[in-house]
Amino acid sequence: MIRGISHLTFIVHDLEKTTQFFKKIFSAEMVYDSGAQTFSLSEERFFLIGTLWVAAMQGDPLTERTYDHIAFQIDESGFEAYKKRIEDLGVEMREPRKRVEGEGRSLYFYDYDNHLFELHTGTLAERIKAYHSISAAR
Repeated sequence: MIRGISHLTFIVHDLEKTTQFFKKIFSAEMVYDSGAQTFSLSEERFFLIGTLWVAAMQGDPLTERTYDHIAFQIDESGFEAYKKRIEDLGVEMREPRKRVEGEGRSLYFYDYDNHLFELHTGTLAERIKAYHSISAAR
């Protein structure tokens, strides 16, 4: 039986830049650094973002950007503070898609290796409710 997500792994060109990215935007805690001693495919670092285990492994970055992404939930009250963290780090932000009233707000941004991240203020229940209300009005 699936109990949830175990971890996420991102292949990155520069582990140090990724470490700073995770720490500055997500307040991630680095809990492991393999250094030159590797047990997996390459050098790696493990982080905790909240309670989520995120791994970064040294390797070739993605060659193109897509809309594939990971979204972290944030409180509406923290939206502007997170936006400032992203802007202060100088990474590229993507314009959010057109939103439906009631589904929350999002910040989309790329890391240094073309991974897309989202910080989202809404919940699944809120999004479904917003979509249903629009469908019912049509």
